[in-house]
Amino acid sequence: MKFSDFKLGAKLGTAFFAVVLLTTAVGGFALLQLARLNDNNGEITENWLPGVIAATEVRASVNMVRSAEVDMVLAVDAKQSEAAQANFEKATKRLDEAFTKFEAQISSDAEREAFNDLKNDRVSFDASHRKLAELAAGGEALFPVARAWLQGESLVSFRNMLTNVGKLTDANVEGADLAGKQAEATYQAARLWVMGFVAAAIAIAIGMAVWITRLITRPVARAVQAAERIAAGDLTVDLHTTGKDETAVLLQTLGGMKDQLARIVGGVRQNADGVATASAQIASGNNDLSARTEQQASALEETAASMEELSSTVKQNADNARQANQLAMGASTVAVQGGEVVSRVVDTMKGINDSSKKIVDIISVIDGIAFQTNILALNAAVEAARAGEQGRGFAVVAGEVRSLAQRSAEAAKEIKTLISDSVERVEQGTTLVDQAGTTMQEVVGAIRRVTDIMGEISAASTEQSSGVAQVGEAVTQMDQATQQNAALVEESAAAAESLKVQARALLEAVSVFKLEHGSSTFVPSTPKADPAPVVTAKVEPVLAPKPVVEAPKAETPKVERRSPNRAKNVVRPDFAKTEPKALPAAAPTASKTIPTAAASSTGTDDWETF
Repeated sequence: MKFSDFKLGAKLGTAFFAVVLLTTAVGGFALLQLARLNDNNGEITENWLPGVIAATEVRASVNMVRSAEVDMVLAVDAKQSEAAQANFEKATKRLDEAFTKFEAQISSDAEREAFNDLKNDRVSFDASHRKLAELAAGGEALFPVARAWLQGESLVSFRNMLTNVGKLTDANVEGADLAGKQAEATYQAARLWVMGFVAAAIAIAIGMAVWITRLITRPVARAVQAAERIAAGDLTVDLHTTGKDETAVLLQTLGGMKDQLARIVGGVRQNADGVATASAQIASGNNDLSARTEQQASALEETAASMEELSSTVKQNADNARQANQLAMGASTVAVQGGEVVSRVVDTMKGINDSSKKIVDIISVIDGIAFQTNILALNAAVEAARAGEQGRGFAVVAGEVRSLAQRSAEAAKEIKTLISDSVERVEQGTTLVDQAGTTMQEVVGAIRRVTDIMGEISAASTEQSSGVAQVGEAVTQMDQATQQNAALVEESAAAAESLKVQARALLEAVSVFKLEHGSSTFVPSTPKADPAPVVTAKVEPVLAPKPVVEAPKAETPKVERRSPNRAKNVVRPDFAKTEPKALPAAAPTASKTIPTAAASSTGTDDWETF
């Protein structure tokens, strides 16, 4: 396992351990050199310096012995002689102690050799002293001899003693000087070694610090740079790494985030493409609707021409009706009673008819509301799923759905009430019709006299009725189609404008992102919708009334009859005025797929009160 794969704690721990190890090594070496210096100082203080002191003590003892010898020779009476003898013994004892003490501290061959010479000289020195003591004890008679001995043989042995004592002192001084030089050399060597170790430790510590710092800061800097590039919209940054420490995990996590964000942006771009395509399709539908509206306008103009022809036929029928009126005067008295009954029937039937019309209108309203409710619900579901955070912007659509649902419930209630009233009026109408039947039997006789004239009127009226029915049906269908197309064009225009604005905002939001090769910024091409050809319906004018044979009526689907104000009666969402909200640069990928909205039924069954 490579060092770069270690965790950050292991790397830092290794670095600190290395620093501690180097510090321990430097401290151990310094302690070793201090121990050597301490040994050198101990040798000076415990060996050479005591040796110098002991040699000095020997010198002092020899001088005391020499002084006692002089006193013995120069003593003039017994008292001085005894005092000199006592001093001599005392000095001799001190010299013995100094010899013993010095001999115990000998540590070198030079000292041993000089001390052996000193011991040999002391034998001569003691013999000379004994001889001098005998001469001094001889009194004045031997004084000259004692004095000559004191200045002769005794002086030579004394000087030999001092010379050997000097050698002992020099040997100890030289040993102390050598120990001092060794201590100095040890200090200089230790100083150089410690400086070298410290420099090496500092260099190694700095090297490891720089190395570990670079191992940590380089991936972190790379992660920061990658985060800045991702924040700027560049999703092509390479975050591949082979490490196993925390910084490598950070880079791998950033890489996963970048890949996920790239997938999200790619999906948003695909959705933007779909929105752009839908906008183009809606624009094409608007063109088709516009063409159909123009066709219907042309058909209405031709229908007006046909209506003029029918007007002339109506005038002819009016003349015939005037002649029939003169013949019908005789039957007017009998028809009064029947007219009253029929009037009541007509009023009742008119009420039924009015209720039926209201029912038809209400059913039409329910149908339109149900259709628009399905459209709005579908749009709200799709747009809310695609918009994500912008789902709040569809609160208007949700409110519209609720309003339309309430209107549907109210219309359903009104239908129920009107149907009940219609049933009652139908029952009343049935009774009145029975009464009218009895009265009309009396009118039959009078009516027969005008049958011949009314036959011609009936034939013309039949032809006229057929033509008027055809024209009315055509006008009704064209009016319905015109109203529906107008509403659809209005809604489609608003939806197309909203989709256009949303698609532009969506593309602008994702255009800042730069994806990998093969996923570059997408600019959807808007297909141009070919306008539908305008076909003018050619209607031949009616030249003369012709008898019409009624064919069996085929069952045609009921078409909603819309009033001229139909486009104004329906509340539609104001898509064009809705300001698109700024889309975020990236959004988390939805964890659930958006269900496809199924086509909803436009029937009016199973409506409930909300």
